[in-house]
Amino acid sequence: MKKDLDLIKILLIVIIGMFIPFLGSIILTFNLSITNVDTWLKIGSTFGYFLLIFAIELLIVMLYFTVSNKIYDKKLNKFKKK
Repeated sequence: MKKDLDLIKILLIVIIGMFIPFLGSIILTFNLSITNVDTWLKIGSTFGYFLLIFAIELLIVMLYFTVSNKIYDKKLNKFKKK
């Protein structure tokens, strides 16, 4: 449980760390006013899409490493038997 809590804390820090420069770059690039509620909705939805695409990318990388690890474990076990 402690290990999972630490991982959640680290991921939250990373997400907050990604949001701050993202927020600044979106405001500067599109010259948005931060006093408008519609602007915050646009920024929030854009960041949500960014996190969704990032999560899909991470899943693909994790899947690749899991599959390649299983393949190399099988090859290593065959080599050890010889």
